[in-house]
Amino acid sequence: MSTIGLILLLCAVLSGVVSSNSQTVHKRFEYKFSFKPPYLAQKDGSVPFWEYGGNAIASGESVRLAPSLRSQKGAIWTKQPIGFDWWEVDIMFKVTGRGRIGADGLAFWYTTQRGDYTGEVFGSSDRWNGLAVIFDSFDNDNKHNNPYIMAMLNDGTKNFDHKSDGTTQLLSGCLRDFRNKPFPTRARVEYYLNTLTVYFHNGLTNNEADYELCFRAENVVLPRGGYFGLSAATGGLADDHDVIHLLTSSLYSTQQAGGQQISNDEQQKLSQEYQQYQQKLEQQKEEYRKEHPDEVRDKDGEFDDWFESDGQRELRQIFQGLGQIQDVMRDLHKKVDEVIGKQMNSLSMLTAVYSHSQGQPLQPTQPGQVPQMPALPITRQDWEMMATNNQIMINTIAELKGFMIEVSRKSDTLLAGGAGSAPSPQLLNEMRDGLNQVKQTVASVAQRMAAAPPVVAEPMCATVSCVSTTTLLVVVTCQLLVMFLYGLYKERKEAQAKKFF
Repeated sequence: MSTIGLILLLCAVLSGVVSSNSQTVHKRFEYKFSFKPPYLAQKDGSVPFWEYGGNAIASGESVRLAPSLRSQKGAIWTKQPIGFDWWEVDIMFKVTGRGRIGADGLAFWYTTQRGDYTGEVFGSSDRWNGLAVIFDSFDNDNKHNNPYIMAMLNDGTKNFDHKSDGTTQLLSGCLRDFRNKPFPTRARVEYYLNTLTVYFHNGLTNNEADYELCFRAENVVLPRGGYFGLSAATGGLADDHDVIHLLTSSLYSTQQAGGQQISNDEQQKLSQEYQQYQQKLEQQKEEYRKEHPDEVRDKDGEFDDWFESDGQRELRQIFQGLGQIQDVMRDLHKKVDEVIGKQMNSLSMLTAVYSHSQGQPLQPTQPGQVPQMPALPITRQDWEMMATNNQIMINTIAELKGFMIEVSRKSDTLLAGGAGSAPSPQLLNEMRDGLNQVKQTVASVAQRMAAAPPVVAEPMCATVSCVSTTTLLVVVTCQLLVMFLYGLYKERKEAQAKKFF
């Protein structure tokens, strides 16, 4: 019966794993809601499909939302609202400054209406309706918990609490440092099936896949048809807030009705737009080469970039060493997690076997859930106590063995000294002392076993009467003493019989 229960349990676990992995998430890059270098900004300074204002400056390599000057604010917003429900946004940015403390920070927005370019909340409007993922670098509440990444939801009626850094209003967050990193820092904001997940890249390595989980929040309902935006602001202290790229992808699964199906006409239209954009880009490159022949010639004959200075080499080696250390630590974490998982699996299997051996059925489960394992009756402390008691028993048996060998040796000496003569008082005293030592040893063992706590919380002998270890040792010792005295008595009788003959 227990084997059948274990097979059913394994089948339930496998079915749960298969059902959880049955849905596959597909991504579609949305170029109208993205920007990236090179040639991020056009000749007239505009960014395709985006609008920026305030103190923001767009160049070919990045968008500087707020420069390192006091009281600067800027923002960039999409021109059109998004037309998909689930999305993923990858943001690469750099926050750099000469001060030990930065200010104020930048924010990623998803709102029903585009915010201001010089607003009060990190360069955008207060009382927004939607989501804000804020990268706060200044500690307003003096709790030494900045730089901090936090997510906030607003229905258009709440004001941002600047004095507490929004800690009383946040949905979730994590403490991460994103200032003055050797490589650009990155954040990945994912919203899928009403679950908001934020991953963070600390910028210590150049590995694009080196993300870590910042926070995850479920049951997050956002309004449809919102706008994407980025904003930043400075105060008395100032940092450069540069956004290198923002890449947007729509998410959908194969099980969604209709999905993200694209008609042939729309595909042809998109391909034509892409080809026209590529032709326009190549034409602008060629015009730039004709207008600046000296710069093109200098770049062709320049070899300074092929060599590195001593400082650059030392920095590169330091960064490579830090990257290798981080990779080793990540592998160690994975191995420790695997070991812990194997231990938990072994304990679960032992618990299931013990439950079936005691006749306890498995706990009922709901459809689609893994059956709950009963609690293990023997804990780690119980196992350690059992091992200690076993070691005490082994040491005591070794001492008893030594005493029995000594008593046997003395009896042999007594018999060899004279078969018909009576034992001397000295030998009798030694035998009496030996017996007293045996009694004292047995008494000390009994005290140790009585003082030791029980090994398990519940008695393992439920239907059969148990015999304690102390009683067993006392009985064995008494039997050995009786056998020894009987042997002495028998040999003495045999010696007297030989004497008469």
